[in-house]
Amino acid sequence: MRKQVIAFLSAFIITAIVALSMLVVGVNAASNPNGVTASNSPTAAAASLSNGSSASSQSQIAQLQAQLAQYQARDQQYQTALASDNQQLAQASQEMQMIQQLLVYLQRHGLIQINSQGEILVTSN
Repeated sequence: MRKQVIAFLSAFIITAIVALSMLVVGVNAASNPNGVTASNSPTAAAASLSNGSSASSQSQIAQLQAQLAQYQARDQQYQTALASDNQQLAQASQEMQMIQQLLVYLQRHGLIQINSQGEILVTSN
């Protein structure tokens, strides 16, 4: 019983110290006059626009639009390459079906034998 009380008091004291530290840091941050506003806050955005940085934001917009155009051109190249690859794949699949049909035909007519390992043996007639 005594060990449980000591453990409870230790946990309570440690929790109190951590909570008090968090409270001190929070109050210090809230009352700091040299604090910096968040960069994504509306007041920070309005302040940056009112400081004459609209020219730099316009150039940044132009850069982003140029980058977007590059990505769209690259995407078009990838789409063209993908279509070409799909066409080659379809052609290869068709050729494979033709070869399979030929092998089945030769096997049915007794000209070849295909064993369980996939080896093709030519029979002599």
